[in-house]
Amino acid sequence: MGLRVEAHGLEKTYGDIRAVDGITFTVEPGEFFGLLGPNGAGKTTALEILEGLRRPDAGRALVDGVDPAERDPRILMRMGVQLQSSAFFEKLTAREQLDTFGALYGAPSARTDELLELVGLTDHAAVLAENLSGGQKQRLSIACALVNDPDLVFLDEPTAALDPQARRNLWDVLDRLNDSGRTVVLTTHYMEEAELLCDRVAIMDRGKILAIDTPASLAQALDLPVTIGLAAGALTLDDAASLPGVESAALEQTGIKVLTRHPSEVLTALAARDALDGLSVRSGSLEDVFLRLTGREYRA
Repeated sequence: MGLRVEAHGLEKTYGDIRAVDGITFTVEPGEFFGLLGPNGAGKTTALEILEGLRRPDAGRALVDGVDPAERDPRILMRMGVQLQSSAFFEKLTAREQLDTFGALYGAPSARTDELLELVGLTDHAAVLAENLSGGQKQRLSIACALVNDPDLVFLDEPTAALDPQARRNLWDVLDRLNDSGRTVVLTTHYMEEAELLCDRVAIMDRGKILAIDTPASLAQALDLPVTIGLAAGALTLDDAASLPGVESAALEQTGIKVLTRHPSEVLTALAARDALDGLSVRSGSLEDVFLRLTGREYRA
């Protein structure tokens, strides 16, 4: 059974920087919850407070009704944590790393083989951790976070160093974890990842939560237009702009892009003009919400 996670008015300041600025939210048992935000938004600091690794300057964090900073063994034994930057024991192989972590929790030796297979490292079990690739180290750190079969898993950008194939394989792993009733809380920069995995997301920037809801509800709440792409030569720009329901039309390298909040009207008009070949339709996405709320400027 997953654990309930609560943040009540959390604040954390480093010098003149308010990394976390009064955030409040609750993650229900068994929920898959995502913290999204640009670099420096405060996601990792918020996660570390919830994990009990940092104490807030104000507010309170609770895991199953207990302050995680108190390091209560009854709670710690039910938590798994994957940090953004992980360190391993020197001169130990991937298998030995997991055996060591498992021994700390009293996990059965068979758990190591299960986890190596789960994260796709069975063929690298005898490789020293320092000799693994960046993506392999990331997968090993996730396996270490799962060694105690936790009810609550914290993951800080778990797929950041993975190639697309490994990332999608790990999505399957995380989805199965959540399906088994565990609570999962993660930070990520990948909007597609959040849309596929998360029941709800909170979008953070400059220490504050700007919005929190399901990915679909966030997109709907902003009343974002539907984008319809027309193949080159399907219509002229003037014809596309004059279609019923079209708000704007613009030329692009691949053809014409029109924006509309009445896609059925536009599609009906395009069908009447036999202009459906090569057409694409994209509704508002979590990425659109993210950019609308946090802006498009580059964050170092």
